[in-house]
Amino acid sequence: MSDKKSGYVLRQYSQIADIPALDWDACAGGANPFVSHAFLSALEASGSARPENGWIPQHISFSANGLIEAVMPAYGKLHSYGEYVFDQGWAEAFENAGGTYYPKLQICVPFSPVTGARLLRRSGSTLSTLDIGNALKALVAEKNMSSAHVTFCEETEWQGLAHAGWLQRMGVQFHWRNQGYKNFDDFLGALSASHRKSIRRERRDANAAGLTFETLRGDDIKTEHWDAFYHFYQNTVDRKWGSAYLTRDFFTQLSPRLGDKVILMMAFYDNTPVAGAMNLLGDNTLYGRNWGCIGQWPFLHFELCYYRAIDFAIENGLERVEAGAQGEHKVQRGYLPQATYSAHFFTHQGLSDAVRNFLAEERKGVEANREILADYSPFRKSAT
Repeated sequence: MSDKKSGYVLRQYSQIADIPALDWDACAGGANPFVSHAFLSALEASGSARPENGWIPQHISFSANGLIEAVMPAYGKLHSYGEYVFDQGWAEAFENAGGTYYPKLQICVPFSPVTGARLLRRSGSTLSTLDIGNALKALVAEKNMSSAHVTFCEETEWQGLAHAGWLQRMGVQFHWRNQGYKNFDDFLGALSASHRKSIRRERRDANAAGLTFETLRGDDIKTEHWDAFYHFYQNTVDRKWGSAYLTRDFFTQLSPRLGDKVILMMAFYDNTPVAGAMNLLGDNTLYGRNWGCIGQWPFLHFELCYYRAIDFAIENGLERVEAGAQGEHKVQRGYLPQATYSAHFFTHQGLSDAVRNFLAEERKGVEANREILADYSPFRKSAT
């Protein structure tokens, strides 16, 4: 498909392996591991994101003069699971009215509610977000798809797509930011006395349960660690959601593909692993991704996923920790509300109008909730 306005050639691929890793990563950059060729190819090679479970790879490139200047992780979706920006209500309403919502085009990182660029451009490219947005609209119309969705994108992409006629949606996550802290106690010093006391009690109780902790990176993560972690992951998924998106082989492939960017924090009792939290390391961010445990341990989730992540970030001079989706309880532990962004285009005008009205009302609630949550900040006013 050739975009006459921009002068670029748009091409789709049925597997990311068909796009040279050097070209993909030249567009993606190295700041965010989730959009790297290594991470996305691990999802496909492991059978985690595949047509049989409703994720049909349809990755996109834009080329000029034979050079790939932009790429996008894109999937034809037969459902709305594993996305964390929920549109099932839109799908149900449209189908009840006689429409066909699936397949749709989803530009995202599967199973990963992680903020970052989605319209990945090589440095120096003149391809604009407006051009990309218009080309994607033409693509879904040509493919007879109901819609296209760009989720957890950067705010600049979100604004650029709005200029191309896409609808804007906002959400909230909770991120911790490093204010130049020297150590964890220095961070605690920025909190109110009551919150300092509460966090110290939680850490004390978690560390008084007879557990030992270990942080593993890259090649230090062995098969037995992943075996244990996958058991934890399945156990947690079974209790909360009912189905595991990620296969066991996905975790095996992470360490060799991403090296020291894979951070696995584990808890042991009598040398037996009982819990684990998997993180990925970006240029300035630690991304908490999956966690699981067996047994009941006081405050272990907070210790392994939140507090030890802060320890790691301070020790390594990182700017922030993103600890995944949802969780208003994170605010009291120093993870403050941050806006997330997604953009949506619908080929059916009636559906587009209905979603536009819905989003206008939803945003009022999202923004009001952010303001309320900000009032519960644990930081002393003089420390913010």
